[in-house]
Amino acid sequence: MPTQPTATAEDLLRLEHHVCFALQTASRAFGSLYRDALREQQITYPQYLVLLALTEHGELPVKRIGELLRLDSGTLSPLLKRLETAGLVQRTRSAQDERSVDVKLTAKGATRSTDSQRALRACAASLGLDPAELQVLQGMLQRLTDRLDAVTGGAVDPGTPVADN
Repeated sequence: MPTQPTATAEDLLRLEHHVCFALQTASRAFGSLYRDALREQQITYPQYLVLLALTEHGELPVKRIGELLRLDSGTLSPLLKRLETAGLVQRTRSAQDERSVDVKLTAKGATRSTDSQRALRACAASLGLDPAELQVLQGMLQRLTDRLDAVTGGAVDPGTPVADN
Protein backbone atom coordinates (compact mmCIF):
# COMPACT_ATOMS: atom_id res chain seq x y z
CA MET A 1 0.00 0.00 0.00
CA PRO A 2 1.48 3.39 -0.97
CA THR A 3 2.22 5.79 1.85
CA GLN A 4 0.98 9.36 1.97
CA PRO A 5 3.70 11.96 1.50
CA THR A 6 4.47 13.88 4.67
CA ALA A 7 3.55 17.55 4.48
CA THR A 8 6.23 20.04 5.42
CA ALA A 9 5.52 23.05 7.65
CA GLU A 10 5.57 25.22 4.52
CA ASP A 11 3.09 22.90 2.74
CA LEU A 12 0.66 23.41 5.62
CA LEU A 13 0.58 27.13 4.83
CA ARG A 14 -0.79 26.50 1.35
CA LEU A 15 -4.50 27.26 0.96
CA GLU A 16 -5.50 23.69 0.14
CA HIS A 17 -3.80 22.45 3.31
CA HIS A 18 -5.32 24.93 5.78
CA VAL A 19 -7.53 23.04 8.21
CA CYS A 20 -9.51 26.21 8.92
CA PHE A 21 -10.22 26.63 5.20
CA ALA A 22 -11.35 23.01 4.88
CA LEU A 23 -13.62 23.47 7.91
CA GLN A 24 -15.03 26.72 6.51
CA THR A 25 -15.81 25.21 3.11
CA ALA A 26 -17.32 22.09 4.71
CA SER A 27 -19.42 24.30 6.99
CA ARG A 28 -20.69 26.31 4.03
CA ALA A 29 -21.52 23.11 2.15
CA PHE A 30 -23.37 21.75 5.19
CA GLY A 31 -25.14 25.07 5.53
CA SER A 32 -26.38 24.86 1.96
CA LEU A 33 -27.48 21.24 2.34
CA TYR A 34 -29.27 21.92 5.62
CA ARG A 35 -30.81 25.19 4.40
CA ASP A 36 -32.45 23.28 1.56
CA ALA A 37 -33.56 20.45 3.87
CA LEU A 38 -35.03 22.83 6.45
CA ARG A 39 -36.73 25.14 3.96
CA GLU A 40 -39.89 23.00 4.01
CA GLN A 41 -39.93 23.27 7.82
CA GLN A 42 -39.61 27.07 7.51
CA ILE A 43 -36.75 27.24 9.98
CA THR A 44 -33.05 28.03 9.79
CA TYR A 45 -30.27 25.78 10.98
CA PRO A 46 -29.65 27.84 14.17
CA GLN A 47 -33.40 27.66 14.89
CA TYR A 48 -33.28 23.90 14.36
CA LEU A 49 -30.44 23.66 16.90
CA VAL A 50 -32.55 25.47 19.50
CA LEU A 51 -35.47 23.11 18.84
CA LEU A 52 -33.14 20.13 19.08
CA ALA A 53 -31.64 21.34 22.38
CA LEU A 54 -35.13 21.78 23.82
CA THR A 55 -36.21 18.38 22.47
CA GLU A 56 -33.24 16.70 24.15
CA HIS A 57 -33.18 18.65 27.43
CA GLY A 58 -36.71 19.94 27.95
CA GLU A 59 -37.36 23.45 29.24
CA LEU A 60 -34.13 25.43 29.56
CA PRO A 61 -33.03 28.89 30.66
CA VAL A 62 -31.87 31.11 27.80
CA LYS A 63 -28.39 31.16 29.32
CA ARG A 64 -28.14 27.35 29.17
CA ILE A 65 -29.29 27.29 25.54
CA GLY A 66 -26.53 29.79 24.76
CA GLU A 67 -23.98 27.57 26.50
CA LEU A 68 -25.12 24.43 24.68
CA LEU A 69 -25.14 26.08 21.27
CA ARG A 70 -22.17 28.38 21.90
CA LEU A 71 -24.25 31.43 20.98
CA ASP A 72 -24.06 34.82 22.66
CA SER A 73 -27.20 36.57 23.88
CA GLY A 74 -27.08 39.11 21.04
CA THR A 75 -27.53 36.27 18.58
CA LEU A 76 -29.77 34.05 20.68
CA SER A 77 -32.37 36.61 21.80
CA PRO A 78 -33.64 37.57 18.32
CA LEU A 79 -33.51 33.91 17.26
CA LEU A 80 -35.75 32.94 20.20
CA LYS A 81 -38.07 35.85 19.48
CA ARG A 82 -38.58 34.61 15.90
CA LEU A 83 -39.22 31.07 17.16
CA GLU A 84 -41.76 32.40 19.65
CA THR A 85 -43.48 34.53 16.98
CA ALA A 86 -43.73 31.39 14.83
CA GLY A 87 -45.39 29.58 17.75
CA LEU A 88 -42.57 27.04 18.14
CA VAL A 89 -41.36 28.01 21.62
CA GLN A 90 -42.72 29.76 24.66
CA ARG A 91 -40.58 32.10 26.77
CA THR A 92 -41.48 32.83 30.39
CA ARG A 93 -39.74 34.51 33.31
CA SER A 94 -38.27 32.00 35.72
CA ALA A 95 -40.23 31.57 38.93
CA GLN A 96 -36.93 31.08 40.82
CA ASP A 97 -35.10 34.08 39.31
CA GLU A 98 -37.09 36.72 37.45
CA ARG A 99 -33.89 37.91 35.72
CA SER A 100 -33.80 34.56 33.93
CA VAL A 101 -36.03 33.53 31.03
CA ASP A 102 -36.99 29.90 30.50
CA VAL A 103 -37.78 28.50 27.07
CA LYS A 104 -39.85 25.44 26.25
CA LEU A 105 -41.17 23.83 23.10
CA THR A 106 -44.79 24.22 22.14
CA ALA A 107 -46.62 21.26 20.60
CA LYS A 108 -46.07 22.86 17.20
CA GLY A 109 -42.37 23.23 18.00
CA ALA A 110 -42.05 19.59 19.02
CA THR A 111 -43.63 18.49 15.74
CA ARG A 112 -41.37 20.83 13.75
CA SER A 113 -38.33 19.48 15.61
CA THR A 114 -39.27 15.87 14.80
CA ASP A 115 -39.94 16.68 11.14
CA SER A 116 -36.65 18.59 10.90
CA GLN A 117 -34.70 15.71 12.41
CA ARG A 118 -36.20 13.41 9.79
CA ALA A 119 -35.10 15.79 7.01
CA LEU A 120 -31.58 16.06 8.40
CA ARG A 121 -31.26 12.28 8.78
CA ALA A 122 -31.87 12.10 5.03
CA CYS A 123 -29.11 14.68 4.53
CA ALA A 124 -26.70 12.66 6.64
CA ALA A 125 -27.52 9.55 4.64
CA SER A 126 -26.73 11.40 1.41
CA LEU A 127 -23.16 12.08 2.57
CA GLY A 128 -22.05 8.52 1.87
CA LEU A 129 -20.42 8.17 5.29
CA ASP A 130 -21.45 5.36 7.59
CA PRO A 131 -22.38 6.10 11.23
CA ALA A 132 -18.95 4.97 12.48
CA GLU A 133 -17.18 7.39 10.12
CA LEU A 134 -19.45 10.23 11.18
CA GLN A 135 -18.75 9.41 14.83
CA VAL A 136 -14.97 9.48 14.23
CA LEU A 137 -15.27 12.79 12.37
CA GLN A 138 -17.42 14.31 15.11
CA GLY A 139 -14.96 13.12 17.75
CA MET A 140 -12.01 14.65 15.90
CA LEU A 141 -13.86 17.95 15.50
CA GLN A 142 -14.77 17.96 19.19
CA ARG A 143 -11.14 17.37 20.16
CA LEU A 144 -10.12 20.20 17.84
CA THR A 145 -12.74 22.49 19.41
CA ASP A 146 -11.55 21.56 22.90
CA ARG A 147 -7.96 22.38 21.97
CA LEU A 148 -8.97 25.66 20.36
CA ASP A 149 -10.98 26.52 23.48
CA ALA A 150 -7.90 25.83 25.58
CA VAL A 151 -5.87 28.24 23.45
CA THR A 152 -8.53 30.97 23.17
CA GLY A 153 -10.16 30.64 26.58
CA GLY A 154 -13.29 29.07 25.08
CA ALA A 155 -15.32 32.25 25.01
CA VAL A 156 -18.01 32.80 22.42
CA ASP A 157 -16.92 35.77 20.33
CA PRO A 158 -19.84 38.23 20.28
CA GLY A 159 -18.25 39.91 17.27
CA THR A 160 -19.01 36.92 15.07
CA PRO A 161 -22.68 36.02 15.54
CA VAL A 162 -24.25 33.12 13.71
CA ALA A 163 -26.63 34.31 11.01
CA ASP A 164 -30.27 33.47 11.56
CA ASN A 165 -31.93 34.51 8.34
